Amino acid sequence: MQINYNNIIIDVKKGTVVKELLKNEIDREEYNTIACKFNNEIKSLNYKIIENGKLQLINLKNKDGMRIYKRGLVYIISKAFSEVYPGSLITIDYQLYNSMFCNVDNLEVTDEVIKNVDKRVKEIIKQDLPIERRVMSKQEAEKFYEREKTLKGKLQLDLKDKELVTLYYCEDYYNYFYGVLPISTGFAKNYEIQKYKNGFLIRYPNRENPEKLIEFKETPKLFATLQDYENVHKILNVNTLYKLNNIIKEGKIEEYILLDEALHEKKIAAIADNIAQNKSLKLIAIAGPSSSGKTTFAKRLEVQLKLNGIKPVTISVDNYFVERNETPLDEQGNYDFESINAIDTELLNNDLLKLFNGEEINAPTFNFHTGHKEYKGNKMKLADDEILIMEGIHCLNDELTYLIPKEQKYKIYISALTVLNIDYYNRISTTDTRLIRRIVRDNQFRGYNAEHTLKMWASVNRGEVNNIFKFQEEADVMFNSSLVYELSVLKKYAIPLLKEIQQSSELYSEAKRLYSMLSYFESIPDEKVPSQSLLREFIGGSIFKE
Repeated sequence: MQINYNNIIIDVKKGTVVKELLKNEIDREEYNTIACKFNNEIKSLNYKIIENGKLQLINLKNKDGMRIYKRGLVYIISKAFSEVYPGSLITIDYQLYNSMFCNVDNLEVTDEVIKNVDKRVKEIIKQDLPIERRVMSKQEAEKFYEREKTLKGKLQLDLKDKELVTLYYCEDYYNYFYGVLPISTGFAKNYEIQKYKNGFLIRYPNRENPEKLIEFKETPKLFATLQDYENVHKILNVNTLYKLNNIIKEGKIEEYILLDEALHEKKIAAIADNIAQNKSLKLIAIAGPSSSGKTTFAKRLEVQLKLNGIKPVTISVDNYFVERNETPLDEQGNYDFESINAIDTELLNNDLLKLFNGEEINAPTFNFHTGHKEYKGNKMKLADDEILIMEGIHCLNDELTYLIPKEQKYKIYISALTVLNIDYYNRISTTDTRLIRRIVRDNQFRGYNAEHTLKMWASVNRGEVNNIFKFQEEADVMFNSSLVYELSVLKKYAIPLLKEIQQSSELYSEAKRLYSMLSYFESIPDEKVPSQSLLREFIGGSIFKE
């Protein structure tokens, strides 16, 4: 076989294992090589080369590498729990600040519990035990699950396109994990298990500095919002994909869709009621990451405000960009339109003050082709029963509205904070949910293919980290726009688009990861989605038309 590694052609024997072929390179790697990519597919370091191809090593500075690191940590910690507290039922709930929040359903998590588990975790890591991927036919797997009485990985049996069922073994412990795991337990150089609230945190390093843990930052509003939705869906008994799929197959999904949509409406109505009770408010500022559903949320909030006798009026931050020659540049020398310095905050604040004082303004319209503001006679004036709504990436940052007193602003953070897990050990990323929404919407309404959206996503994420996430706790209220059933609707749009990406593309592994995850979902037809649903913003057919 011929392998291209770092643009060097290497002759290898068929069946050569990657970790043996590149042992010296792996040993010298500064940031812990944890897996590899072969012909743009993520593979274990135990992968046997059976064809010609391009080989790349993956370390912890890589997004996929950090995913595998976190997945491996969960595996080791779940093994330790099973040994120290047999029968304990762990749930990986959601991601907080460089950590995963976890619960144990049938065990009170105390400092002593964490101490005992951590002692065993350290032993497992020190022993550097092999983690082995074992494969069964579906016929073998059916006998296995009948014998073991476990649900770990049983979801794989329902996949028509999947011929084999896989589990990861370490000594006598086994579990299912969606995606590649490290080849042994010695990889976990930096981690911490910390008691937190009624559960515990699995803390891990970030990609920027994978050699040390950064200080954990509390996000009480985010945590409370996630807990609220988690508790509701636990009561409805639809907190895992296995349960959701059974509901769909039993023909009972309509009731759950109505309940999920009713939860959204209840939350939006509560926000509107809160605004109506505060007579000093002049401005509602809405911010959230890409594909959070801000447009539909704002429309539905307007309806609820009108029921409270308040008339909403919108103003667009996009019309207050500075002149093109004043736009700041990023590190590459390109215009940085996402910087707050790209906004003419002085003009915006002066116009807002005039509106709140009952004066009339001549609102600008920004011409993105010429890079100049234009004044087309768009006069604005706020009546006593009107309130201003403004949406944009900087709306949680007080620097945007620095002249407006705090008591006159009501800031809303909106994001699709996913609370549905594939199973108790495999969580569905909030970022992945938004990305799938974006892929569908970009294709439906902007004519972009999935490859275009995936190429842009890293840049989009950087903008969110710099301008939105660090201000999320400044919000007066958080709205979770996720719907427990949405990926079952989006899959029919997203999977064909993702499968268009060829294996020759560097984005192939990401596309395959996403469509493989979506393949686990039973489908829900579009007609079951209500016309006022936030999900309609991405698939079309919304009652709220521009």
